[in-house]
Amino acid sequence: MHQIVFEVVESDDGGYKANALGFRIHTQGEDLEDLRGMVQDAVRAYFEGQEAPVMIRLLFVREEVLSA
Repeated sequence: MHQIVFEVVESDDGGYKANALGFRIHTQGEDLEDLRGMVQDAVRAYFEGQEAPVMIRLLFVREEVLSA
């Protein structure tokens, strides 16, 4: 496997949540630096004993609400 993509959203409590697209891998972090480390740890744990992706992509999703 070449890459895995995580969708990243800001949490209501101020941190970040990341969910892998197509895999049951979910993690969170207090800030972006923490999140990056947590994502790497989660991917290593999920693929332990298997061929892990070479590249991890973080796709940041931002919600914006506009009034009419």
